[in-house]
Amino acid sequence: MSTTWFVTGASGGLGLEIARQALAEGDNVVATADDPRAVSDALGAHGVGAGDRALVLGLNVDDRSQARAVVDRALERFGRIDVLVNGASRGLVGAVEETSDAEARVLFDTNVFGLLNVTRAVLPAMRAARSGTVVNVSPVGGRVGRAGWGVDCATRFAVQGLTEALALELAPLGVRVTTVEHGPLRTDCLDGSAPCHAATVIGDYTATSGESRVRARAGGRARVGDPVRAAQVVLAAVRGASLPMRLPLGSAVVEDIGARLVATAGILGDRSEAALSVDLPDVGRAGVAARRQRAGRFSEPAPAAASRFAAQSARARSFSSDGEPVSAV
Repeated sequence: MSTTWFVTGASGGLGLEIARQALAEGDNVVATADDPRAVSDALGAHGVGAGDRALVLGLNVDDRSQARAVVDRALERFGRIDVLVNGASRGLVGAVEETSDAEARVLFDTNVFGLLNVTRAVLPAMRAARSGTVVNVSPVGGRVGRAGWGVDCATRFAVQGLTEALALELAPLGVRVTTVEHGPLRTDCLDGSAPCHAATVIGDYTATSGESRVRARAGGRARVGDPVRAAQVVLAAVRGASLPMRLPLGSAVVEDIGARLVATAGILGDRSEAALSVDLPDVGRAGVAARRQRAGRFSEPAPAAASRFAAQSARARSFSSDGEPVSAV
């Protein structure tokens, strides 16, 4: 029995590649985007026709009612949704102070509330089937805050937290959840043609967020992430027997996760005694000792965690278009 995929943001980038490859492998795909014609054109440009296994629909994920209606149409057509890929998102570069409330809300409406709209619409069918996979696509900004990407990173951090909680809530119901953490992909999202820059520019931020604006406008050649290879890894992971809660993709992600592990371990090592000192004294010496012992495990990187990180590093790097490390935009 073929798998049915529901993909948002399928007009380009990783969403398009996931939809294209799933169709090429014989699966059913509901490919959605704000402009359905762009989806059809993009699939056609890759030699993939709509056919009976593809349903291309317009979907503004910000619209909760529309999300429910589109999901209903997908269920009417294919009877089920096996994999939800939340790929629709917006990017915004600009210092936190430069970013207006309106710009921030547009970003949150799509990256967070849009994801919630579609996920809530799909989950009843997955819960009823006691089966399904939710894939939330989140760039590396969900791990590390960067100058010039503060509000954008805030939305990505939110998705990370939602994904972790959702995975715990749905695991007993047979539904798997993962976050695809990818580095800079060679797509057109930030090539200067899209409104991805905060309108206000403050001179004091030239050396910080200003540099991020310059790099973002530099174009896609500096971004070595290959969406074709990334999609291959995602499909293989979804089809696998076990699915990690996080799926890192790209050399930039490997570097950022490694740096964050080292920094976090250093913080816990330096501050663990002070942190533990604030516990109330009346909880009992045994309780305090047990908590101190548990906390002590995190004062240095655990060998098991380091081993898992090393094992995933080569695979995460494999989707870049060359083998050289690259810093995220």
